[in-house]
Amino acid sequence: MKHDDIDRKLLEELTEDGRLSYVELAEKVGLSRVAVKDRIQNLKDKGVIEKFTVVINSEKFGKNVSAFFEVDVEPKQLQQVAQNLADNPHVASIYQMTGPSTLHMHVLVEDFQKLEVFINEELYAVTGITRVESSVILKRFKSRTGFKL
Repeated sequence: MKHDDIDRKLLEELTEDGRLSYVELAEKVGLSRVAVKDRIQNLKDKGVIEKFTVVINSEKFGKNVSAFFEVDVEPKQLQQVAQNLADNPHVASIYQMTGPSTLHMHVLVEDFQKLEVFINEELYAVTGITRVESSVILKRFKSRTGFKL
C-alpha cells in the first residue's frame, strides 16, 4: 500500500498527539481541514489507522509492577492458551513469537504479591503451558505504542 509524504506527516503528527484537531493538522501539512479529514478517514478505512487511544501511565494508575513472560506452549494448545491468557485482565499484550510455540506476554499488576498470585494461581493454572520465564522491569527508559515512521 503506497502512502505519500502528506499521509506520512499526518501519521507522524497523530502518533505524537492523537488529539490534534483537523484544523491543527491542516496547518502542519498545508492542506484544508476537509482534505485532512478525508485523508484520515481513508487511512482508517484502509486499516492503516486501527484506532485512536490514550496511553496511560500504569504506575500512576496503581500498576507498579511490569513484567515480561516467555511462555512455551504445547503446539496443539497454542490458540486456546493464547486466548485464555489474552482474556486475563493483568495481561497488557501477548504475541506469538517464532520458536517452539512461544508466547511473549506483558503483564501489569499492583505489587509483587499480586505478581506471585498471578504466576501461581492464574498462569500456572493454564493447561498446555510447558515452561515459563519472567523478567521484571526495573526502570522504563522508553515506551512506545505502534511504530515510528
